[in-house]
Amino acid sequence: MNTRNAIAALATGLLLAACMLLPGRFASDLAVRKDGTFTFHYKGEIVLAPLADPSPSSKDEEQEEFVAAPCSNEDTGEEHDCSAQELAKQKADWAGEQEKRRADKAREQEKSRKAVASMMGGIDPADPRAAQEFADRLSRQQGWKSVVSKGKGLFEVEYEATGRLDHDFTFPTIERLPLVVPFVTVIRRKDGTVRVDAPAFMPGGSTPQMPGLGQAAGKDNAPKLDGHFTVVTDGAVLANNTDEGPQADAGGKRLDWKIGASTPAAPTALIKLAP
Repeated sequence: MNTRNAIAALATGLLLAACMLLPGRFASDLAVRKDGTFTFHYKGEIVLAPLADPSPSSKDEEQEEFVAAPCSNEDTGEEHDCSAQELAKQKADWAGEQEKRRADKAREQEKSRKAVASMMGGIDPADPRAAQEFADRLSRQQGWKSVVSKGKGLFEVEYEATGRLDHDFTFPTIERLPLVVPFVTVIRRKDGTVRVDAPAFMPGGSTPQMPGLGQAAGKDNAPKLDGHFTVVTDGAVLANNTDEGPQADAGGKRLDWKIGASTPAAPTALIKLAP
């Protein structure tokens, strides 16, 4: 493999890994207090894209039929009706080509399966136990209160975390699945501000679809991005990209984002904590 192909393969691998986990229908809220404490909550769906729809498309299942090519004289080039011997040779050559194509396709599928399993920390998407294995892995981690597989890569979950922002916070962080587009990040700066970003809470570029999820997208039961994200703080809201800006709330100020197919940009806010 030359350098250009190696770079392309690496870029593709990173892209596929990054969009493995996507939000579906959900409600999420974050409370950031000016004393530096926070509480984060997410309840709803997450989608493990490689398990979304692993079945091949109908086009992949179509069988190509043999079609005889015209026969001609090697010396004169004049066409003639194919003899039984010539047709038999054509069919044998065609069958050999078909077998080679099937073998090549099987090798590529096996390589892809192994690559995805590696990105998923050893979970094989072809294994019927893969969904439960992923659910068990999440359930072992602190903060995951409930993880239920609903089939085809869809999980109904509830997660909650409380802590102090003397370190950054990212959701989700999953054991042996490091390359995930964060749903929500809370970054503490040295100047006493906190930046909140939700890069996965928007359609399109930040959450491109995995093979499988793309096949499922046109189906009525396909996972859809449909959620609500709220930030409440008693600190000073210095910047945000909500439609209505900060609203009065018992906890101070509230920022609301409706997340769906028409969401123009990922939610973001900058909050000043107490000195």
